[in-house]
Amino acid sequence: MGAAIAPPPSLQENSTVVSEKSALANVAAYGSSSVAAKIMAKYGFKDGQGLGKQEQGMAVALQVEKTSKRGGRIIHEKEFMMPPPTVPSPPPQTSEPSITEIMKSPSKVVLLRNMVGPGDVDSELEPEVKDECNTKYGDVVTVVIHEIPDVSPEEAVRIFVEFKRIESAIKAVVDLNGRFFGGRQVKAGFYDFEKFQNLQLLG
Repeated sequence: MGAAIAPPPSLQENSTVVSEKSALANVAAYGSSSVAAKIMAKYGFKDGQGLGKQEQGMAVALQVEKTSKRGGRIIHEKEFMMPPPTVPSPPPQTSEPSITEIMKSPSKVVLLRNMVGPGDVDSELEPEVKDECNTKYGDVVTVVIHEIPDVSPEEAVRIFVEFKRIESAIKAVVDLNGRFFGGRQVKAGFYDFEKFQNLQLLG
């Protein structure tokens, strides 16, 4: 028979496996329920130090975050060491006036914004708007659609609806303001009658 080969150092009695007492002390930081913490402690892990010769490895035991009754996800140390990602704050928006504010200066002319986007204006839009407003709110005198270049998509198309009676216009604003139309939230308000008569449509 050939010469006996010495067992590797990891299997020898005087190997550097940490004593049970210090292993348990290390586990205390994670709570006795963490199996991963117990295993890491058994192999010499000390709280705050990374595993490996140069302590370059994991410094925190993997943890499970419960996501549902029967599921969860593993959280790696990098996830709770890194600061939360900074979400760029949205540009400050000019807050839309409340319906109470809008009602302070009613007019027979209703201005609808964000009903359609730039490039969505077609020959059917004007008769469609006129027909719907006639049916739901009262007699419509005229509908004027005005497109404005080089502005935000919400402001690019202005639809002016002139009603015969101010009551019809009020009903239209109350019903249409904030309503969704083709996935867009409509902004409805009153428009100065004299400006409309003079075709000052940018006010």
